[in-house]
Amino acid sequence: MKRSPRRRGVKTAALLTSLGLVLSACSDDGGGGGGSDLTAPGPQVLDGLDEAVQVEFWHSMDATNGQVLDGLIDEFNAQNEGRIEVTGSFQGNYDEALASHRAAIQQGDTAELIMIYDLGTQFMIDSAQTVPAQSFVDEDDYDTSPIEDALLNYFTVEGDLRSFPFNNSTPLMYVNRDAFEEAGLDPDSPPADLAEIREAAEQLTVTDDDGTVVQYGFGAAVYGWFIEQFMARAATPYCDNSNGRDGRATEVLFDDPKIVELVEWWEEMIEDDLAVQIGRNTDDGQAAFTSGRAAMTLESTGSLGGFIEQSDFEVGAGYFPLISADDPGGSIIGGASLWINGEGHTPEEIRGSWEFVQFLLTPESQSVWHAGTGYLAVNTEGYDGPEASERAEEFPQFSVAANQLADSEINENTAGCMMGVMSEARVAAEEGWEAALTSDTSAEEAMSNAAAGVSRTIEEYNDSVGD
Repeated sequence: MKRSPRRRGVKTAALLTSLGLVLSACSDDGGGGGGSDLTAPGPQVLDGLDEAVQVEFWHSMDATNGQVLDGLIDEFNAQNEGRIEVTGSFQGNYDEALASHRAAIQQGDTAELIMIYDLGTQFMIDSAQTVPAQSFVDEDDYDTSPIEDALLNYFTVEGDLRSFPFNNSTPLMYVNRDAFEEAGLDPDSPPADLAEIREAAEQLTVTDDDGTVVQYGFGAAVYGWFIEQFMARAATPYCDNSNGRDGRATEVLFDDPKIVELVEWWEEMIEDDLAVQIGRNTDDGQAAFTSGRAAMTLESTGSLGGFIEQSDFEVGAGYFPLISADDPGGSIIGGASLWINGEGHTPEEIRGSWEFVQFLLTPESQSVWHAGTGYLAVNTEGYDGPEASERAEEFPQFSVAANQLADSEINENTAGCMMGVMSEARVAAEEGWEAALTSDTSAEEAMSNAAAGVSRTIEEYNDSVGD
């Protein structure tokens, strides 16, 4: 199974130049929301059509995930022949898709429907091109209760749902069940916090006769999403103003003592030969686990299928760990959501896009989507579908992600930071983290320097939208 595309920041100068062009006409509503006056048309606009409404759908799903999505598109088109026709268009990874969308806004030629990753939420609101998801919910009295609360929480801003969750995931702790059993550990009770990971790693780390480590207890990539997850589970905001939800974010807070503690722990694990040093390449982190070089790792739910297929040992899964045992927990999501463009589009196109989104969110579609890709079933009723049920029976590890999300506390910390330059912030967090692991710079100084370095980028973005 192909995992979700990895997010990496684009060059700051180029980004801000583009943002300045795209957002020059946009204004802020004073609370970090931005937005537009576009509203959802009713179903009557599709009455008496002479020909099918054309809906172009830009997305970032390729390989297996793309095939599953194409199958859903084909099914929808067959059900709506002569009424609505959806054409899927792969736009590259998430960053590339967002860049294409920015260019399309400048040219006045956006797709009717677009998949945008979580880090692009604030930009999408500020660009004022889309019809807020809440408008469709209100127009149709659409029932959102089956949609996972944690997902609604993430994409709700100032009380309004802004986009529709679709291809979403959470990170998990993965364990080599065979290695756990050989070490006398219970793979059904994987470590729950950093102290427990170290304790298990001391038993899981194996050396040969020469003292060379042949199996490390732990190993995971230096990936900024993990910092966001650790902070959410510790009830610590990633950025100020209640994670940018009570006003524009003006600074990042990933130099918090909890994250300094995490980075120091990581450094000590490597120094003590209990963890393999991976670096920022997530492919290397996955390979360390599937090859048996690391007995525990952290990765997205989207990697579970690949882990099972590529490993010659039994793969186990547990909740993403806490920094400290007394952290309250929670879970922050990754992946992307669906945005319906309104500016420059006819009511028929807008309504046709919404009809397709509703189809994608049905329990039937979500069962197919979850089973075929490993993404969460954003409509929780999808887990009861035949495809999802069969997969759960074959691979019970998939239920861990759903349970983790269902157990998540719903608050501004697990909602995630709303900030127009989240992509740059994530990269900066990785760079600070890596600097602490590979140089003489202390964890506290490295994370503080990284956080300070984002401040100017945030200020320039906020200036571009009128703050």
